[in-house]
Amino acid sequence: MIARPYGASLMPLKGIENISLAYGLDHYKLDYPFRSMLSAFLGYQPDLSELGRFAGREVYEVAYRVDRLSEPILLNWSVYGRELDTVWLDPREREVLVGLVRDYGVNKPPFQGKSWLEHYAGIYLVGDSGISCILTITIQTAYALYKYARDEIRDLYKGLVGISSNILWGATWFTEVQGGSDLGANVTMAENDGQIWRLTGYKYFASGAGLADIALVTARPPGSRPGAKGLALFAVPRLDSKGFLNYRVRRLKWKSGTISVPTGEVELIGSEAHLIGEPENGIYYTMEDLMVSRLANSIGALGIARKAYIEAYGYSQVRRAFGKRIIEHPLLARDLLEAELGIEAGLALTLKAIDSFDKSWKKEPPYDDKYHYARLLTHMAKNFTADIAADVTRRAMEVYGGIGFLHEFPIERWHREALITPIWEGTSNVQALDMLEAMVKKNAHKSMLEDLENMVTSSYWVASHRLGEELLEIARKAIRSIGEDSYKAQWMAKNVLDTLAKTIAVAELIWLSGKTGSESLARSGELYFSNTFGDRRLDARVSEVREIISLGGALEEVDWHSRDLTA
Repeated sequence: MIARPYGASLMPLKGIENISLAYGLDHYKLDYPFRSMLSAFLGYQPDLSELGRFAGREVYEVAYRVDRLSEPILLNWSVYGRELDTVWLDPREREVLVGLVRDYGVNKPPFQGKSWLEHYAGIYLVGDSGISCILTITIQTAYALYKYARDEIRDLYKGLVGISSNILWGATWFTEVQGGSDLGANVTMAENDGQIWRLTGYKYFASGAGLADIALVTARPPGSRPGAKGLALFAVPRLDSKGFLNYRVRRLKWKSGTISVPTGEVELIGSEAHLIGEPENGIYYTMEDLMVSRLANSIGALGIARKAYIEAYGYSQVRRAFGKRIIEHPLLARDLLEAELGIEAGLALTLKAIDSFDKSWKKEPPYDDKYHYARLLTHMAKNFTADIAADVTRRAMEVYGGIGFLHEFPIERWHREALITPIWEGTSNVQALDMLEAMVKKNAHKSMLEDLENMVTSSYWVASHRLGEELLEIARKAIRSIGEDSYKAQWMAKNVLDTLAKTIAVAELIWLSGKTGSESLARSGELYFSNTFGDRRLDARVSEVREIISLGGALEEVDWHSRDLTA
């Protein structure tokens, strides 16, 4: 049994259960599709119910409270007249974060010989994009230190992942105002004074500002090449070698969502820094780090969608309109079905991308074909799941009707949280262009086609031969549509990215069905295919629809009416 991170979690909590139908539930136990797919990739069923209950109770309440009442506050000066530039978090948010890292070990698995899938399962269950962001930028920092740092700061990764007792927080500060996603436009400079590197510049979007103990920062050494390939990667501690503040946090951003992660603007003022790896490989290290966060963005987007889905399903069981529960109206059931099919398709693709990354993450520049294929899958998953999150959360708000738009209920927050996922870690346009680069320069699509063909001809394939051939032809046609003209290729890139993502998602769902023996995954894959590529007829029998939208019956086991304490 895992020790709870703070005593209050053992006390009955009253209040939020009257406005949230997802609160207080085991979010792992309820999610049969996720558990089934995760065990198929891992080869065993991890016991994450403690984390599922923690995510459905303490994390859920704290994230809602911070969004409504308790956003981070920037403290600039100490009582002694020294610059602080530190962030004051809600004490319960801090306790939840420490609990996730120390007690539930969300960031530990890859650094203890386990799979990245277990780490990302934690991000999925947490759901809240702000809290997940803090965990992600922290493990990104650990990733770079563990893999490429060569001096004494390498061992700090242990505190960032909860292996040592001293819990540390990390951050990744790459974005500058003049460039945004165009890292090649960065102008932050790095100088070596003979003893230490010093950075001077301004990072415009700096998540974890005022919270991070150490941050990853891109900067240009003297004489470096122009563009992105001239960037080196550095680790910048919060305090310099004399114990003074090493940079300034100018302000925190006002945001539509992700309130639980402080995002600010950081001014580097000759800040002491440690070079990570070789300076000429800085952009490659940075892109590796972005793959870590793009996968987090992908699984996190689906975590947001799942929270909203549980809220919507629960409400559909208790809300009555036109003489019956709204779940009994066919159009509402169809809305839930299409939302669930999207989530399951997204999970199949994203878990596959994570599994591919897990098998290639220790590769260094120059990379091999397996790594480039993992990259290609990551671009697909990041773009695909962001669209799913926006769609599912919008549908969930619509299930609630007018009260779904009110700030006082948690359901509208999930839509706000979802809308950052297409922007974080590179917009859909950036993902599409990066996909083109992986295909044109690295031939990653050849690995994808080979993998797809292996899936649809394997012993696990349970659908008809016709569907497998159709998927292959759809993928080949999408790739051919790019052509050799650069302008046309860019014009078509997002369509191709979306089509390839959906093709792999369908194939993976059906393949996983054969591997797990779960017929519902194959039905979901076939229904998603029909609704996406086919005649858009969702003509499954009603019993099949109910099994899919109730997550294999798990949501039917919840007594939704007993949760109404006002009755």
